[in-house]
Amino acid sequence: MNTLSAKDFMDRESRFGAHNYHPLPVVLERGEGVYVWDVEGLKYFDFLSAYSAVNQGHCHPKIVKALTDQAQKLALTSRAFYNNVLGEWEEYTTQLFGYDKMLPMNSGAEADETALKLVRKWAYKIKGVPKGEAKIIVCNGNFHGRTITIISMSSDPDSYNDYGPYTPGFINIPYNDIKALEKALEDPNVAGFLVEPIQAEAGVYVPEDGYLRKAFDLCKKHRVLFVADEVQTGLARTGKMLACDHEDVRPDILVLGKAASGGMFPVSCVLADDEIMLTIKPGEHGSTYGGNPIAARVSIAAMEVLIDEKLAENATRIGKVFRDEMKAFSSPLIEEVRGKGLLNAIQIKTFDGKKAWDLCLLMKENGILAKPTHEHTIRFTPPLIITEPQILEAIGLIQKSMTDFI
Repeated sequence: MNTLSAKDFMDRESRFGAHNYHPLPVVLERGEGVYVWDVEGLKYFDFLSAYSAVNQGHCHPKIVKALTDQAQKLALTSRAFYNNVLGEWEEYTTQLFGYDKMLPMNSGAEADETALKLVRKWAYKIKGVPKGEAKIIVCNGNFHGRTITIISMSSDPDSYNDYGPYTPGFINIPYNDIKALEKALEDPNVAGFLVEPIQAEAGVYVPEDGYLRKAFDLCKKHRVLFVADEVQTGLARTGKMLACDHEDVRPDILVLGKAASGGMFPVSCVLADDEIMLTIKPGEHGSTYGGNPIAARVSIAAMEVLIDEKLAENATRIGKVFRDEMKAFSSPLIEEVRGKGLLNAIQIKTFDGKKAWDLCLLMKENGILAKPTHEHTIRFTPPLIITEPQILEAIGLIQKSMTDFI
């Protein structure tokens, strides 16, 4: 039993930890399935899922077993040696998604950095772009991580302010704008187009039907690599294994993370065919922990759970219930309900000076944990194992919170 109060835990973090996050004031101690419990024993629906890392639910027994079994045998060798699990994971993942090769990393940001390096290597080794002149097209509103290079292509001042000088070589265009992409692709030194199939961190902005397919076809026309950041949108979250699958688009470079481990361990990877992947030679890129045996075992188990439990299909069905129920709910707070599968958001109107953060505080009191993304948007992303009775109960708590808020 805890002898410290929730305030004690929060005060300790504030005293000894960096202040680079602004968490909701709840101190979690345990999780199972779609639920989490705080240090005072209060139970909540988790409607953030660690930014979609916990698609398979908290502490899924199959993934826990994979982790604990492997941790008792061999945890880390580095890539200085072979291990007996990495090849199995690489084979499983490349066959699952249909690529020649996989390059393992740990975080989504590392995987996106890897993709950027691959695009530039390919530009110089294969496409013939003059050295140092390769350009990559990105979209305003993007979120690909927090490294210096990644924030160099951000359009969010909170991400890039006071971190310059910035990495050059990026062309920013509006999201969901095919004409802008077509114009940018006229530059012969463009080597890649990096895009989120749905801009999750920006507020769950879903592009118009056909956008991804048109963008992909334009990239093919101009011999430019189509790079999909599916760190948050992939792995069954939107109702397909990949969000790109909704338009039958096979990215030239696919970036995965988060739910690749079911939230159990830092795991990410990049997938591509040989022409692209083999441009990087030994010693030119790597990671001490990338491809470690625990990550490999955990990721195989996490992928099997997604498939065996048909979580993409469940995301489609339950996501529709969520959007239908919230769209039918009459509240002056709701400006828009949008999303796909179980990646959803509600645009909130300011009420008496109170914003989305204030509503999240009230939802916490009513047993729902969610976080704003920007001032007026709340993202709702429960674990994909959620059932219809559970989603209906949670919707009732969200609606009660909105009613009480006014």
